[in-house]
Amino acid sequence: MTRLNNANLDRLGCEVATPGYARGAVTPGIVHIGVGGFHRAHQAMYLDTLMQRGEALDWGIIGVGVMPGDRRMQQSLAAQDHLYTLVVKHPDGSLEPRVIGSMIDYRFAPDDPEAVIEAMADPAIRIVSLTVTEGGYNIHPASGEFNLDDPDVCHDLAEPGLPRTSFGLVVEALARRRQRGVVPFTVMSCDNIQSNGDLARRMFGTFARARDAELGAWVASEVPFPNAMVDRITPVTTPADIDELEQRFGVEDAWPVVCEPFTQWVLEDRFAAGRPALDHAGVQLVEDVEPYELMKLRLLNASHQALCYFGYLAGYRYAHEVCRDPLFVDFLMDYMVKEASPTLAPLPGVDLARYRRGLIERFANPEIKDTLARLCAESSDRIPKWLLPVIRDQLARGGEMHRAAAVVASWARYAEGTDEDGEPIEVVDRLKGELMAVAAGNRERPTAFIEQHALFGDMASQARFREAYRAALESLHERGARATLETLVRA
Repeated sequence: MTRLNNANLDRLGCEVATPGYARGAVTPGIVHIGVGGFHRAHQAMYLDTLMQRGEALDWGIIGVGVMPGDRRMQQSLAAQDHLYTLVVKHPDGSLEPRVIGSMIDYRFAPDDPEAVIEAMADPAIRIVSLTVTEGGYNIHPASGEFNLDDPDVCHDLAEPGLPRTSFGLVVEALARRRQRGVVPFTVMSCDNIQSNGDLARRMFGTFARARDAELGAWVASEVPFPNAMVDRITPVTTPADIDELEQRFGVEDAWPVVCEPFTQWVLEDRFAAGRPALDHAGVQLVEDVEPYELMKLRLLNASHQALCYFGYLAGYRYAHEVCRDPLFVDFLMDYMVKEASPTLAPLPGVDLARYRRGLIERFANPEIKDTLARLCAESSDRIPKWLLPVIRDQLARGGEMHRAAAVVASWARYAEGTDEDGEPIEVVDRLKGELMAVAAGNRERPTAFIEQHALFGDMASQARFREAYRAALESLHERGARATLETLVRA
């Protein structure tokens, strides 16, 4: 085995691609908060691609961890000179390993918040990027606004020089740049959230205003928060992935990353102090990300919901199993072509037919092993954002929406908590108790589930949707998931 580090790069086998640039020549230009699998398979990969071309050598990444669990990442990366292996898993079972060298440092903020602040205050840093997940934006569950009552936020407002949160770190760094007359950095969210830049602007802006009104006004007027649409399936790295990398390629890597071949990044071109030539690495730089976001949400994300509940009820446990079943493929394609796609605006540079076919191919990749349980989780956050807008748009235009209504019915049936063999289903949702209590009465009151106003608004009063939903739910109870799909596909 060859331990991954700078000194051993030349000892890795020819099957493992390694940085073709001098890592010692790479200087920092980006601080990234929240270094997980997705960042390392996506943004850091794009920067490495540019560096392989001899570009962006002044855009090296300094990773930052804020959460206690990030210490392990700091230790793993530090032990191998911040190198890691990205393993692309192709559908035919072949693996494509590549060592990524674009990250040049990693700071664990709880150990030394001052060092992190000063790193971001350095004029060389022109972008601070984020992958902190939706939970990392400190959204109040009731109001949907920034939660100023969070204990760590209260601490950071009282002790701005010793912050515990990403908000405290970033805003203190911006305050120092303002005081020193340094151009602000761009705050670039790379989280898989609709209008992620707008969300970041609201949350960081609220924190800045709470700390100091003038600082808040300066952040609002001077700091760009571009929106982005990001896409790459990146499963959690397993011990088997680590062992396979060692056995097949002789690379000893404490924390490699595995991902699918597909990757996409659509980014608003709004930056305060410049940016890497990301378009040279395949990033789509646009004025407005929203049409691309809606394409992903209504085709990719909503199709995940269209396959996961029906698939689980029918006895499948992985997405690739579902998408190798012709019946499910026909259903998904009908949903995408006849219900979701008519609600999308024109997308420059996108072949929708090719994109839809590509989604099925991606879902069917057996090497990714995406579980249906994962796709079924947190449905109360997903269905209202991804699928219900399709139904509303189609109702308004008089279009087809009975397939999407059937997906809602499959969620209601799944929320009953038992599959078609009577085996228990582990429902994972922040509203689990409420959902399962309502779903328990599905047979007695078939429309009770869609009468939950907080989730569905007034949709239960829409006759076309209500009847399509009731028919699908009744079929699921009496005939099962597969027979229900057969009827939907024939129709």
